[in-house]
Amino acid sequence: MTTGTGHVASYAHGTGAVPLLGETIGANTHHNILNNALLVSGILGYTEADRVCVPVPLYHCFGMVMGNLACSLRGACIVYPEAAFDPLATLEAMAAERCTSIYGVLTMFIAELDHPRFSEFDLSSLRTGIMAGSPCPIEVMRRVDSEMGIEEMTIAFGMTETSPASTMVRPDDTLEHRCGTVGQAMPHTEIKIVDPVSERTVGRGEAGEFRTRGYLVMSGYWGEPERTAEAVDSAGWMHTGDLATVDEEGYVRIVGRIKDMIIRGGENVYPREVEEFLYSHPAVADVQVVGVPDERYGEELMAWVIAREGATVDEDELREYCRKIARYKIPRYVASCSEFPMTVTGKIQKHKLRTQAIEKLGLRTAAGVRTA
Repeated sequence: MTTGTGHVASYAHGTGAVPLLGETIGANTHHNILNNALLVSGILGYTEADRVCVPVPLYHCFGMVMGNLACSLRGACIVYPEAAFDPLATLEAMAAERCTSIYGVLTMFIAELDHPRFSEFDLSSLRTGIMAGSPCPIEVMRRVDSEMGIEEMTIAFGMTETSPASTMVRPDDTLEHRCGTVGQAMPHTEIKIVDPVSERTVGRGEAGEFRTRGYLVMSGYWGEPERTAEAVDSAGWMHTGDLATVDEEGYVRIVGRIKDMIIRGGENVYPREVEEFLYSHPAVADVQVVGVPDERYGEELMAWVIAREGATVDEDELREYCRKIARYKIPRYVASCSEFPMTVTGKIQKHKLRTQAIEKLGLRTAAGVRTA
């Protein structure tokens, strides 16, 4: 169902036949995570016949809620490949245990797909799984479908504060929806897209801050009422800090983080859009685009690139390849690297990439220029 005043607004409510467990008023931690695990496992169709490979950390909501708790609720087998993520150990476990589902963040799937021994393993038992933690490039999702053979691969989007999943791709969604969106609102969940400045709920297709409300929203940050009030407003909406759009069918697309948006000469550039394009280059295995200070334009784009095995990235050739997109979106700087700085949960730390870029490019002077 959708609502709006004066125009079709980016507001949706995820409905479903599955009732919530326990009381539906008053959000306590057990109520949040138990029901999120119930709904996620239901979407994936888990039964006692499933064998779920969980290489993600167990101290994080991905491994503990969508992994352990979801499997426990459905009687599915949980497979732990290794104490810490290792692409080879994960491939070996999936093949040996005939896993039907696989979890991971983007970098894990890339490491598995690009492993030199990948072709040795029979992964034909896989039917589904979850990719989460950071936005998934369309090209990587296509490889998971075609090379791993996972025709019902899903993407879940959310945050620890929302138990964690707010939206999710359904296994029977089209390849286009599974590759290009983070799905629709979860059951019993409200979402809306809001202009963070005017607080206006924007129209379909317009970018704004993704906000969510329902049983899944946390009670608060422990002992930090002021920080809680900044994140969850008086109406119960969780302010995620993510930039997104919602289409006419309710499918959500994440275009970036508010703090990661680059403003070049007055033009807003969402790094995700440029990254998606660069992933289509045959030499690029992984890429992150950040804004770096510039005295003339305020900010310029820099692309940090990890090359595919055996390939090299030519900076001039890559920029020439980008002539297909708008001129102001073409990275001025390109640099190769072997890995990205990440959190322990697999999220890429763009602020560190920006700091490294300033040092590498000698932009300390530009970084010190004050702007209005």
